Amino acid sequence: MNFILYSDVNDRSISQSLGRPEYSYYFVLKAYRPVLESLGQVHVVASPDDVDPLYLQLRQAGQDCLFLSFAPPHKTPTDLQCPMVCVIAWEFDSIPSEFATGDERQDWRQMLARHGRVVTLSTHTAQAIRRSLGEDFPVLVLPTPLWERFAQVRQSYPSVPVNPGSTLQIKGCIIDSRALGLSADGLIAPIHNEQELEIRGLAEQPDEPPQPEQLSRLTLRRRLLISKHYLREGFRALTTRSEHRLPFLLKHNLLQWYREAVSDLVPETFRRKLAGLRKPAAEILPVTVAQALEQAEHPQAVLPDTNAQVQIDVSGVVYVSVFNPEDGRKNWHHLITAFCWAMRDVEDATLVLKITQHDLSTYYVHLITLLSQLSPFACRVVVLHGYLEDEEFARLYGAASFYVNASRCEGLCLPLMEFMSCARPVIAPDHTAMSDYIDERVGFIVKSSREPTIWPEDVRILYRTLRHRPDWGSLKAAYEDSYAMAKRRPEAYQAMAAAASERMREYCGFSSVQQRAKTFFDLQAPDEIAPVAFKSGATSC
Repeated sequence: MNFILYSDVNDRSISQSLGRPEYSYYFVLKAYRPVLESLGQVHVVASPDDVDPLYLQLRQAGQDCLFLSFAPPHKTPTDLQCPMVCVIAWEFDSIPSEFATGDERQDWRQMLARHGRVVTLSTHTAQAIRRSLGEDFPVLVLPTPLWERFAQVRQSYPSVPVNPGSTLQIKGCIIDSRALGLSADGLIAPIHNEQELEIRGLAEQPDEPPQPEQLSRLTLRRRLLISKHYLREGFRALTTRSEHRLPFLLKHNLLQWYREAVSDLVPETFRRKLAGLRKPAAEILPVTVAQALEQAEHPQAVLPDTNAQVQIDVSGVVYVSVFNPEDGRKNWHHLITAFCWAMRDVEDATLVLKITQHDLSTYYVHLITLLSQLSPFACRVVVLHGYLEDEEFARLYGAASFYVNASRCEGLCLPLMEFMSCARPVIAPDHTAMSDYIDERVGFIVKSSREPTIWPEDVRILYRTLRHRPDWGSLKAAYEDSYAMAKRRPEAYQAMAAAASERMREYCGFSSVQQRAKTFFDLQAPDEIAPVAFKSGATSC
């Protein structure tokens, strides 16, 4: 049997294709290839136009062929002479069965019926297809064979609950929360408009000293109203439970009352002493129009260089997640907020986010804003932006104590499976494709519930399917429980790590996947062919 394979993303374009919808299919093809090579000859084509000429050539030589298209059905050709099968990663509970006028290819029922059979990456996808095409429709559930690929990583980087120290390298840039000087004040952009500066009292002032009447502009009634307000806020702090500590609230209200109600009544010498206890306003805001206009743009909008070879050291309990911020399924805001809230007083907890998006500008300001809103926190958030080579990705696998997923739905989730194959416990929901391999033995389960959503390609934006809504409180509790296990129960951590690796051996080991494919395609594999060894490599989302 000759297998002709095609994916829109290939070895030459992968580093420039980070974040594209078809990005993940490249890694599925790459993982399937050794299994298919054990069952026959494999030919990878650069375009669907190359399929039929190759098919006719092989047919003339008396050889059978099958075209495997690693793409969704609406992007797969249906007019080829070569027999074909579509390989699908799908994460919703139903397949597209409606379409806008003139867009019939969006009806997956018609497309798959023409092919006659289909290969899916999960039981969840197979069930969605059978609900539309019938229980007898030929569907092969074939997870990507990964476990053998990470044998060297398991040997070189044994799983440990608390990382003593690892160095991560990447060609791109690294965003480290501890090096940013995060503050909510940093969310306020510099003022560039002269009129706005004058309104806010930051424009140049005459050299003459202020007159006494300028120092006291508030009426007695206004001072009483301000005092009443902060007296009421102080009483509320004493009688109402809050996330903030009582001394902090009382100090905050007292300071605000002083600034707004009576600071201009305090003698100048005493006022200067009080001002000396905090950073002078002149160091925070420009005092002249010229100085303000010299600042070209908001410092958060200045993107770091993404072409340098950079590195960073991480240690402690290290959580890792790999995703594309532009992918709405990934729920990455919850990943960060739940971590920073659960670990806000923990210095040796680090969340490492490997971004599979080539354009830093699409998420940089959003990310920095989110971290600023959460500050201050003692834990650490590290973002890796760029393309990781095999050796660099192996270091990332080895640095992890846990892998974290908080997705709303998954068609397979290769990164999650890869870190489990490296014997890393996980934090993840057990819905959609992840229900095939996630349970309490391999990690901490994030609770979720169903919610309506749209099919991604539906231009009508109609609610026709379901996804899952992870519970933020459950995710936060999973961070806390996993950290407690890593620090206090290392034997339980090791048992969970071993269970994660064993689950992947059973689920996506080479021999298991090979046997499923051989049965579905009615083939015989040569006895002398052994599983092909993989190098650890760049993963997808």
